[in-house]
Amino acid sequence: MSPTIISIQSQVVVGHVGNSAAAFPMRALGVDVAEVPTTLLSNHPHYPTTRGRVLEASLVADLLRGVEERGLSERASIVVSGYLGSAEIAEEVAAFVERARRANPRLIYLCDPVMGDSDIGFFVPAELQAAFAERLVPLADLVTPNAFELAALAGGPVSTPGEAAAAAGRIAPPGVIVTGLAAGERSVCTLLAEGGDRWTVTTPRIEARPAGTGDLFTGLLAARRAKGVAAVPAMEAAVAGTFGALKLTAAATWEEMPIVPNIAAILEPGETFPAVKLV
Repeated sequence: MSPTIISIQSQVVVGHVGNSAAAFPMRALGVDVAEVPTTLLSNHPHYPTTRGRVLEASLVADLLRGVEERGLSERASIVVSGYLGSAEIAEEVAAFVERARRANPRLIYLCDPVMGDSDIGFFVPAELQAAFAERLVPLADLVTPNAFELAALAGGPVSTPGEAAAAAGRIAPPGVIVTGLAAGERSVCTLLAEGGDRWTVTTPRIEARPAGTGDLFTGLLAARRAKGVAAVPAMEAAVAGTFGALKLTAAATWEEMPIVPNIAAILEPGETFPAVKLV
């Protein structure tokens, strides 16, 4: 039986963010994905117009109850949460994770604390920022913030691998993977902090900023972890796949990541970037 991931994120009609970025690559890696939407939007907000809305917390809670009634909590390997939209939804997700863990103590909770980025600041309300910091991140086994989000969670500057390693030690989860760290003018770094060890993966910087790269990265990571791949090689593969998607986006004439026509190159990228253990 294929591993199962319960993925609680945004959903859009056009483009690739949230589950609309992560679900197809996860399935292509051989993982069953139960998609629970937190938004139904026409597209991500970087376009001139956006239709749809953040869903009511009661609707998300009802969908999660349905997930439980179908027995997915007991057989899932990982619960992923991404963009949530409101503090009320965050509370429903936290309550669901707590119930799911009682039913399935082996369950991993991967929290992507989607709150903002360095170039645009926060795009979620203060109440949701607090819910991530006080409720969801302390529940998580693994969190995947970008550098801006880790700085918000840890209460200090985060731009370099050294600052990220220190900040990761100030928040609760046993595993932290930080993306978007500066590594010189032409490179960018991803750092894994787990069990007292620190690993980094460095790639060339690509001047392309499509929405949804963090969602794609988390999906690629989660699918491999669900299949039993260890944290370091799972991170290496997720970095390489995301780098491949960015490279293809930079060469294209559209703003969205071309995930579907290039899925083979994303899952099995030609370029690989080995992790380096920090001492």
